[in-house]
Amino acid sequence: MPEAATSSAFATQGLRTNQGAEETVRQLLRSLLQSGQVEAVLALGKTGTDGKGVAYSLFTDPDAFAVDGEAVPLLPYMPANGGGLLSRLTLEGSLPGPVAAVIRPCELQAFIELMKLNQGSLDNVFLISSTCGGVYPLETGLEGHLEEKLPAYWRSIEQGELDEAARPTCRACESFAPEGADITIALLGEDGLDEQCSLYLNTERAAAFAQRLEGTILDAEPDGTVLERSSVERSAFREALFAGVETGLKGLVETFGRCIGCHGCKTVCPICYCQVCHFDSHECEREIAYYEGELQRKGGLRVPPDTVFFQLGRMAHMAISCVGCGMCTDVCPADIPVSTIFSKVAASAQATFDYVPGRALAEEIPLRTFREDEFAQVAT
Repeated sequence: MPEAATSSAFATQGLRTNQGAEETVRQLLRSLLQSGQVEAVLALGKTGTDGKGVAYSLFTDPDAFAVDGEAVPLLPYMPANGGGLLSRLTLEGSLPGPVAAVIRPCELQAFIELMKLNQGSLDNVFLISSTCGGVYPLETGLEGHLEEKLPAYWRSIEQGELDEAARPTCRACESFAPEGADITIALLGEDGLDEQCSLYLNTERAAAFAQRLEGTILDAEPDGTVLERSSVERSAFREALFAGVETGLKGLVETFGRCIGCHGCKTVCPICYCQVCHFDSHECEREIAYYEGELQRKGGLRVPPDTVFFQLGRMAHMAISCVGCGMCTDVCPADIPVSTIFSKVAASAQATFDYVPGRALAEEIPLRTFREDEFAQVAT
């Protein structure tokens, strides 16, 4: 088992390079591959013949992290939740060799949560994350507008703000400083990101891996003023966002009534890990007699049926572990704010148990534990 990272987003040991953030991360990953310290890197990369597509990829060629290489590790885009991908890569056990993964805080939370459910392994995984400024919706990339938005994105990051075009759930996210990463890249509120970059090394392994980078040693954590201000702003946006959705039974039935039963939200959700989902099984298939009976009783029947039941059932199963990554809303063809609704319900459930998904690997998921003295007021 590898050394576990601290539960803090920052360690007291850090390094400030004299290169911009993107070049610093590229150089770090390139050196890890060249030196053989890792055998592969999981990071975002350009795809397609025109290089305009983006997907998570495993890179073994150091040249992928050259300035004009296909790897784009800090691109503010999430075509899939990287935590779910790490789970799939490590589902059968430890990786054969060390792999570095560059993922965002919510993706890291998802991976830790999945490991608690025996859906992955931390062995031979070196985790790199950053203080997060959010990502753009999938449609931004699909419509070819991603590159043009990057200058505004990085200006917002330096000011400790979020671009208004980012995913709504990103703007409402309060877990934007990673917990449990080996290396934390300080981005939010950092001046001159095109000229310098601060890395915080949370493990001895991280310190060893960063030795090839030149820079100034940092002995203290960064000024938390910007992070605190960002947290306050996000909390205010979160409150307004949650106020815009109704989570009472009537509101949920009306909103989820638009669901077309594609199950895309389930497919992209990192916490929905079952190989065979109950809602995709034969147990959920209705016999002809059911349709005949409903038609006689109502005179009409929606097809497919049970779409609201699917959404409510999924919510009950995974709300306690929801990391609010926003993937579900991004892929919904019916334009249902799935992530906002789930995040609102999850916030209530998680607060009840004083639980933050992915906060610590040793912290048990409430649904897997039982305490006799829990909710005593309900029993009485």
